[in-house]
Amino acid sequence: MELAVDDPAEVGSLKSFVKLAAPGAQVSALAGSPAKYELGVLDVLAIVGSSSVLAAVIQVLPEFLRSRKPGMSITVSIKGDEVTVTVANVDAELPDLKRRLDG
Repeated sequence: MELAVDDPAEVGSLKSFVKLAAPGAQVSALAGSPAKYELGVLDVLAIVGSSSVLAAVIQVLPEFLRSRKPGMSITVSIKGDEVTVTVANVDAELPDLKRRLDG
């Protein structure tokens, strides 16, 4: 699973948050790829663990988002599928993200 935060300044905070919430997760920061017409790259957090560890990471995303500035988003990539979650939609997207882990 990969997590990309729209604010590069929050990557370190998200990494620390994930490690606290899911101690069994292996979390690594990787250089992301810039989108078309973008110059820079954002760090992406690659998270490896059992399905229960990954489910725990997904479960804490709402808490992380609510503790940050309004409008912040996290793009979650599971098995090549991407979903962008915000404070406004994270509760609605949680069941879908969990299903993607099982699928």
